[in-house]
Amino acid sequence: MPQAPSPRTHIPVPHLHRSLRRFDITAMGVAAVISFDTVGQIATGGGEAVTWTAVIAVLFLVPYALLFAETGAAFPQEGGPYVWVKRAFGRLPAALTTLFYWVTNPIWLGGSLVFIAAETWDGFVFHLGEGTLSDYAFKLLFIWIAILTAVVSLRRGKWITTAGAAVKVLALALFTGTAVAYGIGHGFRGLDSASFPPSTAGFLALVPVLLFAYVGFEAPNAAGEEMHDPQRDVPAALGRSALIAAACYLLPVFAILAVVPAGQVTGIGGFMEGARLVFGVYGSASGAVLTTVAVMFVFALLTQGSAWMIVSDRMQAMAAADGGFFSRSLGAFHPKLGTPVRTNLLSGVIATLFMLVAMRLAAGDAAAVFGVVLTVAVTTLLLSYLMVVPALVVLRLRHTDEPRPYRVPFGTPGFLISAGLVYAWILVGSWSALFPGTLEPVLGIPYDFHEVWGVSRLSFEVFTLGTVLVLLLIGAVGHTVARIRRVPEPVTA
Repeated sequence: MPQAPSPRTHIPVPHLHRSLRRFDITAMGVAAVISFDTVGQIATGGGEAVTWTAVIAVLFLVPYALLFAETGAAFPQEGGPYVWVKRAFGRLPAALTTLFYWVTNPIWLGGSLVFIAAETWDGFVFHLGEGTLSDYAFKLLFIWIAILTAVVSLRRGKWITTAGAAVKVLALALFTGTAVAYGIGHGFRGLDSASFPPSTAGFLALVPVLLFAYVGFEAPNAAGEEMHDPQRDVPAALGRSALIAAACYLLPVFAILAVVPAGQVTGIGGFMEGARLVFGVYGSASGAVLTTVAVMFVFALLTQGSAWMIVSDRMQAMAAADGGFFSRSLGAFHPKLGTPVRTNLLSGVIATLFMLVAMRLAAGDAAAVFGVVLTVAVTTLLLSYLMVVPALVVLRLRHTDEPRPYRVPFGTPGFLISAGLVYAWILVGSWSALFPGTLEPVLGIPYDFHEVWGVSRLSFEVFTLGTVLVLLLIGAVGHTVARIRRVPEPVTA
């Protein structure tokens, strides 16, 4: 019987086409990382949300970008983080890490993204109602259009995500500029009650969602072998997209807080409610402009989900193709499209099921489900970095002979300091996402769990911890089945 490949061996994937250049990588990073659904959620933190957004940009985003710029350029293989963790720790840790990274995205697509898109469409474009046939139809279409854009070849699909990135930046710039004009004419009422000094309570509340907002710049590396020149393009593209992302969070959040009266900022409607207020400066055209921006908003959410499906499905497909998750056939790349169609369709099924379950649990309360579902997505994604970041350190220390076109400033000490900072943030964010309200009493900060989340602690933990345990079980079973069946075989459609 032929021997299985070593867990350190990277298996080339057929049917890939090099179609990503520096501009495409930058656009994909912007489309994936700038999260419209978290802009309003961040703004609910009040004035100190601006402060913490800036602080975390400096103390987390910068070292995070440096780490992944160096690693992404040095190890540009298809699968990105899956390959990095496998080379550092072996196939099983890589398979479990990839599962957590990947499943975040169908959960997110079928959870907060589709809910906020439906809420926006219902409130600003066309009435859907809650739990109606129209509501279900809209959400199903949203999910499956996002999946289909990931199914098409990357040569075509990249233009969809590029359009989404452009629309996203344009909408945020239009909103911010209009908010300034509104504030000049009507006064910046929100600033009167905003408190910008940082607090421990604000820190604990905002860290998980801010980290979730800033992570993901390594995502295009999942398509590393579809880039023309990853060694040169990844560091430059990552730097540009990180700067754009920081501006696209700071400015709109500040604009929302400046013009929306205190107490009226909501996570699910913060951006569009702010737009409804400030677009009054356009007079009789305000309705048409607001509707247009609402359509842009929904399109940006759609392409955001699509961008993550494109990259995370490739990671999960590589885990399957490498014999780390159930069957190699799940990792097959279509010979004409060059995309992991089976994994794409599996993501669509998971997103659909999660949406149906969320609607069932919602009992008509979209805002409560939005917060809990987003927390589940935050948790699974952040947990994956608990293994990815140490893998980067191991690769840096053990693979010193690997060519590194870009290096973190100050060499190995600079790399280790950056990794330590990033890991500390991830630890705090993961704990706060999994067990909200547990650090506050230790620090003498009052915390009413039901008032914050709209559900009991028991219900919340069943939803979040239950999701984590189920994923670990699925990952362990998937790896066991794959190990039993593992033989060298071609990855074909």
